[in-house]
Amino acid sequence: MPRVVPRCAFWRRLSKIASSGMPALDQRPRLLLADDHPQTATLLRRLLLSEFDVLELVTDGRELISAAERLLPDVIVSDVTMPGLDGISAATQILRKNPEARVVFVTVHGDPVLVERGLSTGALGYVLKAAAGEDLIPAVRAALRGERHVSRTLQLSDED
Repeated sequence: MPRVVPRCAFWRRLSKIASSGMPALDQRPRLLLADDHPQTATLLRRLLLSEFDVLELVTDGRELISAAERLLPDVIVSDVTMPGLDGISAATQILRKNPEARVVFVTVHGDPVLVERGLSTGALGYVLKAAAGEDLIPAVRAALRGERHVSRTLQLSDED
């Protein structure tokens, strides 16, 4: 049976979203949050819940890998420094197994070398916790579109 191609713009967009891995129009994007500081995690979760469904909160890199494989979130929001396995190493493993995964780092570390290391994993966002109120939601939105977003206060090389 031949495949029917939608002709109206709405149905073309809906088909494009369905095939792109983006959440459906009537669904909120699903996030996985990783942070080992309970107070910070609570604040980040509250911020993210304004626009997204936070499926689970994990506190270390190994839990992050397991939850990412089990939940298949639309975006992973992860701290960089966590016990056991750090967020960058966890993201590297996640993206190696699933290159379509979308990762945004949220951290206190603004060292350019660490920013470059984080983004070199294939992560799409790097947000400083001090700027999370302004930058985290736009970073997650950008990741959903497959675009990169970095906190405005960070300086990156011209190659990025």
